[in-house]
Amino acid sequence: MSEPLLEIDGLTVDLPLAGDRAHAVRDVSLRLHRGEILCIVGESGSGKSVTANTIMGLLPPDNLKVRSGRILFDGQDLLTLPEPALCKLRGARIAMIFQEPMTSLNPVMTIGRQIEEVMEAHGVPAVERQARVLSLLEAVGLPDPPSIARSYPFRLSGGQRQRVMIAMALALEPDILIADEPTTALDVTTQAQILSLIHSLQRSRQMGVMFITHDFGVVADIADTVVVMRHGEIVEQGPAQQVLGDPQHPYTRALIAAVPRFRSEPAPAVNEAPVLQVERLRKVYRTSARFFGSAREVVAVDDVSFSIARGETLGLVGESGSGKSTIGQCLVRLFPIDGGRILVGGRDVTRVSGKDLKEYRAKVQIIFQDPFASLNPRHTVGRSILTGPLALGVDRATAEARMNRLLTRVGLDPSAASRYPHEFSGGQRQRIGIARALAVEPDLLIADECVSALDVSVQAQVLDLLREIRDEMHLAMLFITHDLRVASQICDRVIVLHRGKIVEEGEVSTVFSNPQAPYTRRLIDSVPGRSWHEPASVHEV
Repeated sequence: MSEPLLEIDGLTVDLPLAGDRAHAVRDVSLRLHRGEILCIVGESGSGKSVTANTIMGLLPPDNLKVRSGRILFDGQDLLTLPEPALCKLRGARIAMIFQEPMTSLNPVMTIGRQIEEVMEAHGVPAVERQARVLSLLEAVGLPDPPSIARSYPFRLSGGQRQRVMIAMALALEPDILIADEPTTALDVTTQAQILSLIHSLQRSRQMGVMFITHDFGVVADIADTVVVMRHGEIVEQGPAQQVLGDPQHPYTRALIAAVPRFRSEPAPAVNEAPVLQVERLRKVYRTSARFFGSAREVVAVDDVSFSIARGETLGLVGESGSGKSTIGQCLVRLFPIDGGRILVGGRDVTRVSGKDLKEYRAKVQIIFQDPFASLNPRHTVGRSILTGPLALGVDRATAEARMNRLLTRVGLDPSAASRYPHEFSGGQRQRIGIARALAVEPDLLIADECVSALDVSVQAQVLDLLREIRDEMHLAMLFITHDLRVASQICDRVIVLHRGKIVEEGEVSTVFSNPQAPYTRRLIDSVPGRSWHEPASVHEV
């Protein structure tokens, strides 16, 4: 193999004294070659992103300090370069795609202008910029590049925004592309498109790509070399075929074992009376006319009917915009509906209000995708959990006893009640969200993408917890997800939605092993690592 394009030797970055360990990364050494995709795999806190940000010179100076090591690129140690020299390299020779494009793109600046800024900062003549912007937008597969260039970030879908970030990163044809979890929260079809795009651009331009992820399914699709990190240290590295086919370290085997797989055995039949019945549900979003524009109507949910029995989990799967989350929000009456009926326990709750609506919401609770956004940062965990029961008239002593029992059940100490959301990890916050939803003792639990942003091992723990709680409390559960592997793990039946309509439904293993609708087959074919079979050794963990 040729000389390394990037070489990291003995990199150690210190954490502040109050941290849970001494080092963010410790004695990290790796090599990235031209034309190679190097995947760095590990859970949150493993040091993946710190390593990437150290390469880019983006460490927060007050919190993280480089203690030792070298990062060699083109004969230079990046750790010794002054800021002006680093600025010349960033974007031009080493570029980065960040995990969340909406927080990385300027919301008040058009897409075209933001890409032009990259070129302007590196001296590209003004007369060349516009044509290059359109060429880049076309290269990353965006439709109608002139229209996209005039658009603002909020007008684009998540996948389109991620493509814009890739276009910005490629604006000056860098030698190295660092992609930090660029597909984590995307639909499987969009994720497959982004992975294919990065792979094809890397091959055509012979870039070195450092791809950061926690999902070995993604690794199986694109990696040439794999580096596995845990607690800031490298525990295993080698060619992808070797690490995927014969993992040596117990942590690597645990990560591989945690990747959700399609199950082959059918779900047990549930013969209970339905808790929820949805009949011909319809929801339309309307925008008012503005100046020279016209009013628009978007049918988000169109003639959707289903039921869920006690003790059963029904999955709603589909891409963004398919109507999954809209259905969940209509069921808890966050939105008014435009047609159909919602029956709980045989009672039509479509138009209930006031006291009746409060009683209904005690029976139907929702766990949101982002627990940090749905928990009040100024309220302690205890206050967030107690609010529901107290509002429904449960006395404080009973509500607190229930809260302590639930915190224990979701794997947290009751003392967590006195702490604030920012003091917990993402997985712990999701457990708090589950406890809050269960505090009013509902009959139906709606889980809206509640594990999509979690590490695979934490995801597996939360799925196990939800399954156990459903069985213990004999709940009905509506599980909304874009990840078909996750749906296969936890659901008994599944509904596939496309543009607000049901295109397929049935017992989960039957639908996923023998899909009838072309759209369902396309979703399944897009699942990362679909053709990869985990080695038997992972079950020896």
